[in-house]
Parts: sequence; C-alpha cells; structure tokens
Amino acid sequence: MSEPTVRFSAGGPEVAPLGMGASSWGNPVWGMGTYDQDLSEVTIAEALDASIAAGVALIDTAAGYGNGESERIIGRLLAADPERQKRVIIASKFMPMPWKLDVRVALRRSLEGSLDRLGLDSVELYQIHGPISLRSHKVLAAALASAVKDGHAQAVGVCNFSVKEMTQMQRALGEHGVSLASNQIEFSLLRRRPETSGLIETCHEMGIVPLAYSPMGQGRLTGKYSAASPPQGRRRFGAHPMEHIEAVLELVRRVGETNERTPSQVALRWLVQKGAVPIPGAKNEEQASLNAGALGWELSATDMAALDAVALEGRRTIHGRVFQHG
Repeated sequence: MSEPTVRFSAGGPEVAPLGMGASSWGNPVWGMGTYDQDLSEVTIAEALDASIAAGVALIDTAAGYGNGESERIIGRLLAADPERQKRVIIASKFMPMPWKLDVRVALRRSLEGSLDRLGLDSVELYQIHGPISLRSHKVLAAALASAVKDGHAQAVGVCNFSVKEMTQMQRALGEHGVSLASNQIEFSLLRRRPETSGLIETCHEMGIVPLAYSPMGQGRLTGKYSAASPPQGRRRFGAHPMEHIEAVLELVRRVGETNERTPSQVALRWLVQKGAVPIPGAKNEEQASLNAGALGWELSATDMAALDAVALEGRRTIHGRVFQHG
C-alpha cells in the first residue's frame, strides 16, 4: 500500500508520515554516555542510513539536545556522505527562554548556530520549542517569518502549543505571508490528550502537520519494560507509572501478534492512522528498521477502536502545565 505523504513548505519535498527523533544523540541525559554506552556515532550513522533506505527522511533535532551535540553529529554524518544530505530533511528548534526578550535577535543567532553545527545553509523546518516566551505571538511570529524570508528556514512550526496558541500563531504568521507548518506535541497511546482536546482535528482543518514526539512513551510501549522492570533514568513523559499501563501493553502485544508486527510498530501505526507523524528515536540500525516497519500496512477499524478504548489521557504534571500546552 502507498502511504500518504506530508509536506512542510510549498514546493518542498514530500516525505513519509514517519520521522526520526535525535534527542538522544549526543545527549547524556536521554541517551549517550553513561546512560547508554552502546550508543555511539557509529550506531547513529547506521540508524540514519537504515532510515534513509526505508524512505524515512525527516530528522528532528534541536539546539538544546546535548548542548548542540545532536546537531554536530548530524552535521558530521551529512558531511561524510553527500548522498545522505540529498535524501534527508532536517528540522531543528529554538528555545525561547523567558529572559530572551529580544526574540528576533535570539532566534536568528540560535538558528545560525544550528546551521553552523549542521553544516547547512537552511533547514526544512524551524520550530519554537515551547510556549514559554514572555513575548507575544506576534513578536515570535515576526522572528520566525524573518527566518523564512532570510532563506535560513523553508518552513516554521511550533512545539507544545495548545489549540488556542497554535491558532494565534497561525494568524500572526499570516500577517507576514507565512504559514504555520507544524505543531510538535507529545502524543501516544499513553498520552492521547492532543486528540481528545481537539488539537489533532484542528491541525488537520488548518493544514498544520502534527508531529508526535515520545510516540512510544519513552520506550514503555516497546514491550521490553514492565512494572517489575521499568525504564531507567528520567523517562517521565506521560506521567503514568508502569503498573498503570499494563492493559495498554497487553493489547499492543496482542494486536501486534495478530498483525505479525512488534508492539512498537503497532504504537507507531496507531499514530499514523490518527493523521500524526511520529518521530521515534533510533539508536542503531535495528531500531531504525523496526520503526520503519510502522509503514506499509494498516490496523483494522476493530484494532483502532480497541486501542482507543485503552489509550490513556496523560496526566497533567507541573512540567506539563508550564511547557506542554498541547
């Protein structure tokens, strides 16, 4: 079967409804270093090449991932093989910390730093990392629009914005002749809030691509964890402890067996059929290939309804109230 494609900019490349998140690359908190000694630049290169071979072109990173090391790794890998650069599109982000009051200057400098680390003249998608700026949407929109008009970004998006905030940003960007391309939100079977709040539907109505980060609940939907053996470290997105998600895990495993797919492929496929673009992480070739296995097949209406019935809303945490509005 052929998958629907997504496009972030007018005339830009069409890509599969699946990407790859690079938050763990070079990041000692979420991946590299003492947290996971099996993750290296070699395994990352293998993951990147496996994704490209499977037709997964979107790579999502940020200036804040590993203090820029994620972008540096991507830059080195693209420079080492020009064919990679031809076949991927890069999305990065600007963190609008409250003290960055001169947003236009701060965003421009951050983007220039990202481009330098990536070794690129422009990125396909440049995003506001979260709704935490003290400046208005009009000020943020003007800064984003400048990035497009300067040719440093082909399209712009936001992350963690609510329906209201997203709508305001779309309107503010429109005053500059620029469209809002995407809204990246935490969306998974463990955090269905973006759908139940109407955000996903609004994205579709407005032509905005919903990008789903933490689509496997920080690894909890892969099937390798349980209440007796929970994930390590700071994997707290979704805020549901392992003992609260056993029903979801059991159904994901069962649906996977019926469809001859892994639990993670079922979790990703559910998102694709919701009209979102999941961006799971991948630390090696095997993980990247398994992620790509979410494409090219369909969950039945019965399976989708069953998964909907056990999906969790996602708890509101202090972090969520401040940073995750979507």
